Amino acid sequence: MVNEMDPQRLAEACAERMWSTDTASQALGMSIQSVGPGRATLAMTVRDDMVNGHGICHGGLISALADSTFAFACNSRGTVTVAAGFEVDFIAPVALGERLVAEGRETVLRGRSGIYDVEVRRDDTVVAVFRGRSRSLGRPVLEDS
Repeated sequence: MVNEMDPQRLAEACAERMWSTDTASQALGMSIQSVGPGRATLAMTVRDDMVNGHGICHGGLISALADSTFAFACNSRGTVTVAAGFEVDFIAPVALGERLVAEGRETVLRGRSGIYDVEVRRDDTVVAVFRGRSRSLGRPVLEDS
């Protein structure tokens, strides 16, 4: 049963359920590296169809990676949670073929609202920072079995 799962297993089960229908993240070539209670790490490699007119990764796609990481982190506790808003700051450009890793963590969780921070890195270089605001909808990600 869901309420008997340890927090790590619950986070993994929620990620599996969400990933099974997350065609947007899959279409962008993202992969889940790890999940845990209040945290997630996703990765994506910049493809030809992801670069803008300046030959660098489109900022919206970097934001999409951070947003997906945020989604997996804030749904890891078993309650359907959506974005109430976010902001992102771009620090460094990202070139074609570079692999991005986004690490997200819960900063604050109070009642139905949360704050999550995500760092997007290329190797050891931070290329973007993202802060997301979440709102729980109060229903379970998983059904009790």
